[in-house]
Amino acid sequence: MKIKYLALLVFPLIITSGCGTISTTKKEYKISQNSTLKSEWTSNSKEWLLQADTLKGIGGPMHWGVIESKKKLPENYEIDFKVNLIKESLFEVMLNMDKEQYIRTYLYTIDQNIVIGRGVYKKGSDEYEKRGGPTLFKKPIKLENNKWYTVKIRVKNNQLNFSVDNETTLECSLEKSNLSKKGTLGFITNGEVKVTDLTIKSL
Repeated sequence: MKIKYLALLVFPLIITSGCGTISTTKKEYKISQNSTLKSEWTSNSKEWLLQADTLKGIGGPMHWGVIESKKKLPENYEIDFKVNLIKESLFEVMLNMDKEQYIRTYLYTIDQNIVIGRGVYKKGSDEYEKRGGPTLFKKPIKLENNKWYTVKIRVKNNQLNFSVDNETTLECSLEKSNLSKKGTLGFITNGEVKVTDLTIKSL
């Protein structure tokens, strides 16, 4: 991946005062600095940290590294970022997390698929049945460690679109699939992952 000038990768943050939803005057949210990460997100600082322009997550097969936003996602939104699975097999975006339930959208190198599923996450527990969940939709994709992928997730009018490198795409209806329609955002890894150019946009 070409390294851009640092000035282009710094994440400016302007949060609407008193608002509990990820939104800004420009309808766009980006992580700006470590102080923002600590105040706006819930995580273990040994598992998720911001290094210059890059969000880095560290987990393991028995203990997944999790980070969760304290602000709710808008009803309609678009999430764009680049991700590199440095080690192990799983990187997951947790969408619309509400009362331990969420939508699983993830890259899985073992099965060589991108996946949409129904997830559960019980904080403080590493028990197998208290994290992750069943697959609803999947599509084959060649996934490798130490390679950057461009991810776009779009939720509009209860329709979810999840694409990687603008080539492999999964779609589903939140209503028809009985998936959560509101909640917060999170990330999970069972190894080491890097995320950059993260933008969350209200549509």
